[in-house]
Amino acid sequence: MFSISDFTITPLLQPHYIKPLRIHYRQNGIERTWEAVKSYDSVAVLLYHTQKEAFVLVKQFRAPVFMNCKEHTYTYELCAGIIDKQCSVKQIAKEEIDEECGYDVPLQAIEKITSFFTNVGVSGSKQYLFYAAIDDTMQVHSGGGIESEEIIVEYLPLKNAKTFMYDESKAKTPGLLFAFEWFFRNFPS
Repeated sequence: MFSISDFTITPLLQPHYIKPLRIHYRQNGIERTWEAVKSYDSVAVLLYHTQKEAFVLVKQFRAPVFMNCKEHTYTYELCAGIIDKQCSVKQIAKEEIDEECGYDVPLQAIEKITSFFTNVGVSGSKQYLFYAAIDDTMQVHSGGGIESEEIIVEYLPLKNAKTFMYDESKAKTPGLLFAFEWFFRNFPS
């Protein structure tokens, strides 16, 4: 699984994906400042495997989570990625499904659920949430991410999802929880 050692924290001098900022503004006549991080918007996809009757999740090490809570060496998340190229957000979602989970899903099979703002106190970036039903015929490889990503693809049986949502021993994102709620509202069993 994951082996973490020599964990140190240093100042960020030349960021690649984020830009730390101090914001100055006036609100109701009072001058204020706020520390923020400029970051990329993102996509996330709830994948439901129809033959396995399971959600497809990605599990990976997240250093900021580990920094704040050493008991969580990895998180459970939706398939997701940053919007860092000039194409549609749906196309980026399709590419992330392929890269992280190994499925080639047609664009027309990817449904937009909604969009929302994440980490509103720090970055306020926007996330576009999608849904796709998949099956074995769409699998083209085992997934796992690209370059230095170390992503584990997990199948969470539908029957276990509601218990999983409230299991605090499993680190998970609010987007994943929201997506599950959307699924249960739209596909009641």
